[in-house]
Amino acid sequence: MRNTAKITTAVLAAGALTFGLTACGSDKDSASSDTSGPLIVAASPTPHAEILDYVKDNLAKKAGLDLEVKEFTDYVTPNTATEDGSVGANYFQNQPYLDDFNKKNGTHIVPVVTVHLEPLGLYSHKVKSADALKSGATIAVPNDTVNEARALKLLAANGIITLKDGAGNDATTKDIAKNPKNLKFKELEAAQTPRSLDDVDAAVINGNYAIEADLKPAKDALVLESATNNPYGNFLAVKKGNEDDPRVKKLAKLLTSPEVKKFIEDKYAGSVIPSF
Repeated sequence: MRNTAKITTAVLAAGALTFGLTACGSDKDSASSDTSGPLIVAASPTPHAEILDYVKDNLAKKAGLDLEVKEFTDYVTPNTATEDGSVGANYFQNQPYLDDFNKKNGTHIVPVVTVHLEPLGLYSHKVKSADALKSGATIAVPNDTVNEARALKLLAANGIITLKDGAGNDATTKDIAKNPKNLKFKELEAAQTPRSLDDVDAAVINGNYAIEADLKPAKDALVLESATNNPYGNFLAVKKGNEDDPRVKKLAKLLTSPEVKKFIEDKYAGSVIPSF
């Protein structure tokens, strides 16, 4: 049985609006100050919580680790909860996203160990290939800074658009230099992109949300991000100063174990790729 606490997007959105780094209420600092208690880890449901649940059910007890998994469906609250100590760690994000988040929110989250890559993909319910996109087609892209730039880079890497020279991890549609098909872009919260597939011609979807929507990135994506030299590996992260927490060290070792590598390869069949 999964011992997880599921947090709904609606509740989290309300909490995000009162962003005083009090995302999870009155348990402030409890998760990170007492290293004798369970390590509470905030995670996206798929694949992060699934990987953590595998560790919890199969590896943690032998390693002497008391692990508790909390599922979050947004990309904000896991970091605010880690910052205020409501959880001891999180597992859901990549370095460009974290750099942008820390800069904008004054948080102090740092990576511990990189575990996997979820290739970003372009999906459609209306066309079978990227070449089949018609002039004026609408493409949904994530609206957060890093993932929108990542989506545009994916389209550029596959010749669908051209970006201006120097467009980086904060690129937006204003950085498109050439758009030969006059594509239109619909900016949505990343979690909403799979639900948009019936309303747009195609959507760029993060790997975790694609899997949750029963899409198989390795099979269903019209174009898929390359894993070679990819900076978007997902990692275990903590508030700065907690890297040496013995519970965190145990979890980092387990997350990069041969058993976890095999679990990822067997369960996700190329839709999630081990990064160790």
